[in-house]
Amino acid sequence: MTHPVLTPSNVAVITGGASGIGLAAAIRFAAMGLKVCIADLPGERLDAALAKVREHGNPADSIAVGTDVANVEELQRLQQRVETELGPVSLLMNNAGIQPGSSVFGPGGWDRIIEVNLFGIVRGTQVFGPKMVVRQKPGLIINTGSKQGITTPPGDPAYNVSKSGVKTFTEALQHELRNTTDCQVTAHLFIPGFVYTALTAGGRTEKPAGAWTPEQTVDFLLERVTAGDFYILCPDNDVVRRTDERRILWAAGDIVHNRPPLSRWHPDYQSAFTEFLKQEE
Repeated sequence: MTHPVLTPSNVAVITGGASGIGLAAAIRFAAMGLKVCIADLPGERLDAALAKVREHGNPADSIAVGTDVANVEELQRLQQRVETELGPVSLLMNNAGIQPGSSVFGPGGWDRIIEVNLFGIVRGTQVFGPKMVVRQKPGLIINTGSKQGITTPPGDPAYNVSKSGVKTFTEALQHELRNTTDCQVTAHLFIPGFVYTALTAGGRTEKPAGAWTPEQTVDFLLERVTAGDFYILCPDNDVVRRTDERRILWAAGDIVHNRPPLSRWHPDYQSAFTEFLKQEE
């Protein structure tokens, strides 16, 4: 059984579709018979990605549109072109994201990270979502978040802030959709684990043993969307779901128990956290 949106001739739009998880999703959708638009920054990488997508479906049913998701006018042009060339959108995967690194006091990169990672998803939803809702047909809005937006580890605060915002926005979006009369569109927060992509490679040329491939991650995504999950919390070869759950519970416990922020990385709490991980519940 598959989700009713994942059927031939429905239209899928994937931002950040030129590489990694976005490209893997686009290839999978094309192989399932969907019409596919990949959106990413224009250039050779996007052109090469389109060629790969077209190898897995009807070439006439796939297009690529150069788009900066931080620019609402470009998102509007994307939406208009998709409707003109492929038809009304049933699946929107807001997946574009960047992680150039950041620091609390360093101004470099903050604006761009927030514009792409958070407002790219907010504006993408605002551009495509209303028409998806008024069709009164099944639809999917999948927003790519991050575990770093939930447990917020030290080291890259701008990225964490952007992905925390994606979580909050997507929760609000799903609440809005489920309370809209005759709406058949659902939102889902996609939370990948360690995935070997250009974003995470860090100079490595081979996939680390602990990482999943983008294809494995997309398989998990489609399985859990079909099951109806909102929070699609992906494991990987190093971290099982229970470990993620304990880390998330500990992070929430910083507030409940009035611990220092990010106490998981505080020397006074490391032993307690280690013991907490071992507990069953």
